[in-house]
Amino acid sequence: MTKQRLRARTGGLAIAAAAALLGSGAAMAQQVVHIGFSGPLSGGAAKYGQEVLDGMRMAADDVNQAGIDVAGKKIKLEIVPLDDKYNPSETAINARRLAQEQQAAVVLVPHSGGGFAVQTSNEQQKLLLLSYTSVPQISERGNRLTVRIPPAFTSYLDAFIKYEMKTYGKKAALAATDTDYGKVWVAAFKPAWEAAGGTIVADNAMSYNRATDFYSGVSRVLAAKPDVMFIGGPSEPTGLVAQQARELGFKGGFIVMDQAKLDEVAKVTNGYAPLNGAIGVLPLANETTPNAKSFVERFRKTHGGRDPSQEVSLNYTAVYATALAMKLAGTTSDASAIRNQFDKAVKALPPQNNPQSVTGVDDRGGFVIGNPLAAVIQGGQLKEASLTSLTAAK
Repeated sequence: MTKQRLRARTGGLAIAAAAALLGSGAAMAQQVVHIGFSGPLSGGAAKYGQEVLDGMRMAADDVNQAGIDVAGKKIKLEIVPLDDKYNPSETAINARRLAQEQQAAVVLVPHSGGGFAVQTSNEQQKLLLLSYTSVPQISERGNRLTVRIPPAFTSYLDAFIKYEMKTYGKKAALAATDTDYGKVWVAAFKPAWEAAGGTIVADNAMSYNRATDFYSGVSRVLAAKPDVMFIGGPSEPTGLVAQQARELGFKGGFIVMDQAKLDEVAKVTNGYAPLNGAIGVLPLANETTPNAKSFVERFRKTHGGRDPSQEVSLNYTAVYATALAMKLAGTTSDASAIRNQFDKAVKALPPQNNPQSVTGVDDRGGFVIGNPLAAVIQGGQLKEASLTSLTAAK
């Protein structure tokens, strides 16, 4: 059998397996089911919001192609996006609109402030919140209708701190985004850095979502002569902060918060060389597992050669798992029943629909990923590093 025929047969088998799992429902009357999205589609975080939306739409397209039936009815998923401009009060309004006007039982929100705003009423509204934020508190508040998608950022802290202290020194300047997400990251990072023997020499949060020039803020923190800068928010403004720090003479390392993706940051800094000494989350396109590699290739073919980010892949998985949870629950409208089936749904995901190998949902509602990977930039090159190896290093 030729390689071309083998690939075609393998692809056909994968689609057939997904269709069998979902149920083709070819002869059934079709019902449109809306999944809501409220996130930034304008302003400095617009690209971030669009990547989340790209992953959601790709999953809906794949589910619809495979075919899905729930309680004997063929279902067509549609993603309904609303722009909240990264404003939590707008998020809460959007969530109510999506529930009332679109009859959405599920809404995905890709920022912690918006997620916290939705949590004030989603249980009363009977609305399942898919929260794309690494802030652990979103799934630790006991909200019974929340699923947290990415790994908690606290899983990165020890490795990031140990690497930067060993490589550059113990004086850190805080120059992160001023959003709720940034504030929670800083609140965890500061005592962890100090407990490891370091000092915080400057603290100047900046408006990554609105500003386009960070020279004054960066100058303020560099005046304290830090060894390491703690930066992060959406990738594009994070790149500007790093670029302007280098232009102002900063020679130290960067700890990059997980929202910012190093490959996207490097597009702003014109390569990895200005980011030497940085540590952050490994970009999806650099992962070497078969599931990740095949997903990246498939995304490139449908998106003009563009690499998918973790926002694309994990939100793809979340929407695909939502479809399976609806099937397992036998309902598209009962948020509690859908939430109760989420762990089983994740465990039932076909490999091609689970690019980052999520293994389940923990007892607090967070996705479980075996060993999140980090990346360090050395000699102008991005290199993979496991968190366990960085933490264990002497």
